[in-house]
Amino acid sequence: MSLLNKLAIVLLLIGVTGAMYFVLHTGHNNRSAVLVGLFVIWVLSPFLALILASIVSRSWSSSTRMILYALMVLVTVGSLVGYAGVFSPAGTKPAAIFLIVPLVSWLLIAIIVPIAKSKSKLKSDH
Repeated sequence: MSLLNKLAIVLLLIGVTGAMYFVLHTGHNNRSAVLVGLFVIWVLSPFLALILASIVSRSWSSSTRMILYALMVLVTVGSLVGYAGVFSPAGTKPAAIFLIVPLVSWLLIAIIVPIAKSKSKLKSDH
């Protein structure tokens, strides 16, 4: 495991910890443990996907792995900034950010990783 991969994983784990703090703090008055549990799963899912991608990326080109590591940083920092409410418009329901941020994270993962892999494959074919 490269140093950059280790740093990206550590940053992701910090992101997971921060995200869990924000979701549990925001939902602490919610009487439905099931609903809070579903939010936890949804909020954690992009982080878990990136950890899994990091594990399977060992066979990927170095440029594709670098893009993955950058994406890991972007998702982590973006998530924590979003969950902290830095860009939340006034009057927004607290739960909205916990729906939108993971969705945006998943969209970024679903768009960037395949593009990076295909560009890397095109370069290696030439």
